[in-house]
Amino acid sequence: MINKIEFSARNLTSNAGSLLLLEHASKNGIFDLIDHDLVFENASTNKIKMNHIKTMLCGNFIGIDKLERLKLLQSDPLINEFDISIKEPETVSRFLGNFSYKTTQMLREINFKLFRTLLSAN
Repeated sequence: MINKIEFSARNLTSNAGSLLLLEHASKNGIFDLIDHDLVFENASTNKIKMNHIKTMLCGNFIGIDKLERLKLLQSDPLINEFDISIKEPETVSRFLGNFSYKTTQMLREINFKLFRTLLSAN
């Protein structure tokens, strides 16, 4: 069931689908899975990972093909509703540089867990 959302001039956005995407991911435990199973060696990177992952998820959903275009999401009210702080593209790029073979494999395992869960639900 889709919740009714009242749009007014102050919260009108062209990225309304990102609300459903973020709600679905949150409700199905995808963010919890990432938060628990993706562990970086640097503690400060672990603190910021969910913000950047949600940023990239929203960016991918609306078709951003370059990090520079993440700026299109900076003033989006739906993005702000989920407490996602859109950072400068350089900051996101530095975050992506923290991925090593080990963390990439962790992300791969998260994907496998997610697909197994989705397949077993049917």
